[in-house]
Amino acid sequence: MKALFALPFLLMALLLVTGAHGQQARGGAKAEPTQRAKAPNPAFEPITDDPKLPRALLIGDSISIGYTLPVRARLKGRANLHRIPENGGPTTRGLENLSKWLGDGKWDAIHFNWGLHDLKMDETGKHQVPIDEYERNLRELVKRLKATGARLIWASTTPVPDGVTAPRRSNEDVVAYNAVAKAIMDESNIPIDDLYAFALPKLTEIQRPANVHFTQDGSEVLAKSVAASIEAELRKLKSG
Repeated sequence: MKALFALPFLLMALLLVTGAHGQQARGGAKAEPTQRAKAPNPAFEPITDDPKLPRALLIGDSISIGYTLPVRARLKGRANLHRIPENGGPTTRGLENLSKWLGDGKWDAIHFNWGLHDLKMDETGKHQVPIDEYERNLRELVKRLKATGARLIWASTTPVPDGVTAPRRSNEDVVAYNAVAKAIMDESNIPIDDLYAFALPKLTEIQRPANVHFTQDGSEVLAKSVAASIEAELRKLKSG
């Protein structure tokens, strides 16, 4: 009988203790942080120009983010290598942000790519940017880039590997979108840094399995081609 009488008081005490603990976790000074702030990507950090060197700009998605630092290292002492301060995404994002990315300064060379985000598919198989819209967008982007007077270099979109990728992508689409881009670049006399052909024979060695992204060593490999293509255009600028 005494035990039954004491039970409500025990329950009340338990509720008070639980409530106080929950309040402390929600707003108390002793609550532990659940997640640390993510460190900024060093590829996005602005650089200080050496005024004696030409200025080059990288525009691209996460593949280009991966090779930004190794390309910068390869061009050290030969060019000031900048990159856009975000993921370039699909051509629609490029159209929205290109003026901001270009800024007011003079560019001597611009190495650019769009495609991997455009050809993403939703659960119904619809592309984020259908190929005919991709062509229109890319033509407009090239027109605006040519207006800068910079030496332009187009980077073909890198392969999509076999296996499950999320979001869905197809390597057949990479080939088709690259063909559209090549036709535009050929018409505009823009050289192509063919990262697709460069990466394809060594894909299993440099790309993550079932993932469009590259290993750190893989990004270093891509950087060789990117840096060489930029240097080639800067040499033409200097000689011409």
